[in-house]
Amino acid sequence: MSEFTADQLSRILREHKRWCDTYGYEGKKANMSEADLSDANLHGAKLHDAELYNADLSDADLSDADLSDANLCGANLCGVALIFANLRSAYLYKADLSDANLHGAKLHDAKLYKADLSDAELRDANLSRANLYKADLSDAKLYDANLSEAYLGGANLSNADLSGVILRGANLIGADMSGANLYDADLSDADLSGADLSCNYLHNADLSRADLIDAKLSGADLIGANLAQVKNLSINNLSKVKTLYKAKLDPELMEQVKDKYPHLLDLEEPEY
Repeated sequence: MSEFTADQLSRILREHKRWCDTYGYEGKKANMSEADLSDANLHGAKLHDAELYNADLSDADLSDADLSDANLCGANLCGVALIFANLRSAYLYKADLSDANLHGAKLHDAKLYKADLSDAELRDANLSRANLYKADLSDAKLYDANLSEAYLGGANLSNADLSGVILRGANLIGADMSGANLYDADLSDADLSGADLSCNYLHNADLSRADLIDAKLSGADLIGANLAQVKNLSINNLSKVKTLYKAKLDPELMEQVKDKYPHLLDLEEPEY
């Protein structure tokens, strides 16, 4: 793995910025693939379209950096600071972003399939239309993040904090969302076919028009949730939830619940 002195790194960044500013006519595109950049101070660095394939950026400071369209496939970004960084359309296939701080980062249209984002901080991040196929987001903090129209098929979101998250129109086919906190989340028009929503905290969540075919809802807490016009939602699915207190259901389904499982419409008394 190649290493750079401070002067070499400064020159590479300077030449790359010139390359970006002149649309490739001057300067030189940065190629730091497989380089050791761990603990590097790259705060605010301009690395648009840079080559960082398999680079070690663990614990580096890339806050406010421009990494849009950069190639970070297989890169080690464990524990990195990417606060408010621009990663729009970046390539992050199989990248390790575990424990990374991506608060407020721009990740729309990013390619994050099979990336490791476990325990990552993604509060207020923009991941709209991102490809997160089979990505690991277990225990990640995604509150108030935007994942509208993101592709999360087969992703692991178990025990993640998804409170207030926007997942409108997202593809969550086969995703593991067991134990996740989805308080006040927007899942309207999402495809949750085969997703595991067991033991979820879905207070005030909006699931209107979502597709729940073969989804697991065992033990889900649906207090105040909006389940209007949900596709493929049956009384059998609802019989396994923890509660439907103040939940919004289509009239026909509500009548079936009242007839067969009226206790689900009552608020459970706390145990002392």
